[in-house]
Amino acid sequence: MLPARVLAVAPLALVVLALSGCSSWVCTDTTAERGTAGARVEIVHTYGQRLGVTVEVVGWRLEPHPQEPSRGDKVHFDYRFEGAEEHSGPAVDACAVDKKRVALGCQTIHSSGAWPEPDGTRTGDGWLAIEHPEQVAGVLFVPNDQSYDRRTCETDVKDGGGMHPPEPATVGDQL
Repeated sequence: MLPARVLAVAPLALVVLALSGCSSWVCTDTTAERGTAGARVEIVHTYGQRLGVTVEVVGWRLEPHPQEPSRGDKVHFDYRFEGAEEHSGPAVDACAVDKKRVALGCQTIHSSGAWPEPDGTRTGDGWLAIEHPEQVAGVLFVPNDQSYDRRTCETDVKDGGGMHPPEPATVGDQL
């Protein structure tokens, strides 16, 4: 049996919730705008605030992948994260671009997949398969953190919604 105080307060709590708007679930999804890509970027979360983590392209080259040499040249790039945590951290899109900064191929790079260095940075490398590798003029990172995408209103009306990262960069996107 519930104490009398609990029974007396329960209706009051329901009235407060109803008046505060919590009784009707209004779910809205918002997509963040894509930040300006660069060879060195400060990573931002979905609301555009800096995370204290930077990522930069240390170098890139065209060469065959050692496990698939017969498939021709791929874009092999090296990168470095500064300020990223060891076990979790941001993820950003890395894109090979042409002279006009049009994406020729992209993939998401996770800081947790990079190797820790003695100076506290995390380094790694990646490969991008590009249809016309001779058109590659550079590799850029898109600064938006892609590591966490909240549930949408469509998948969860009660707990979904809110700000979401921009769509990942794809071939043909102007960066």
